[in-house]
Amino acid sequence: MADPKNQDFLDDIDDVEAQALADELAELDPEVIELDELRAERDEFRDRFMRALADAENARKRSEKDRREAEEYGGSKLARDMLPVFDNMKRAIETVTDEQRESSKALIEGIELTMRELLNVFQKHGIRMITPEVGDRFDPQEHQAMFEAPVPGTRAGDIIQVAAEGFFLHDRLLRPAQVGVSSMPAG
Repeated sequence: MADPKNQDFLDDIDDVEAQALADELAELDPEVIELDELRAERDEFRDRFMRALADAENARKRSEKDRREAEEYGGSKLARDMLPVFDNMKRAIETVTDEQRESSKALIEGIELTMRELLNVFQKHGIRMITPEVGDRFDPQEHQAMFEAPVPGTRAGDIIQVAAEGFFLHDRLLRPAQVGVSSMPAG
């Protein structure tokens, strides 16, 4: 059990320290305390302001990026819908015989002129063709394999037929080129 005399001594020390602290706090000028509180509040408001500025800048950048993407890729649905028009015009031009060209010269020239204008519009709006050639390597980023066949004289993965051209809208794939691919085993 603790000695009561020692306990009284300890209580006296605690009282002296508490009184000294109270005297120190009483000596502090209320203006100094208020100034410290105002500084803390100012620092908090500055921090909030800087965060709000950063948030506003991030929102502006996101908005600008969204606007650019809408401008560049907003017409992708229309562009994709125009690709069958290109395919049909190309097939029409490819099937014209020399005899038809002679007998319907103005009509054929009109179709070819319309095809050139369609390609000019594509180019103007950032649409570019993917035109693989027979013998090129199959690239799954740009090509869609429609079939595979073992063709002598080719390697597996070589393009053996081009069924339809593909298209990019700027850097996005609108439609992959449709190709046939060799499945010739190595040997």
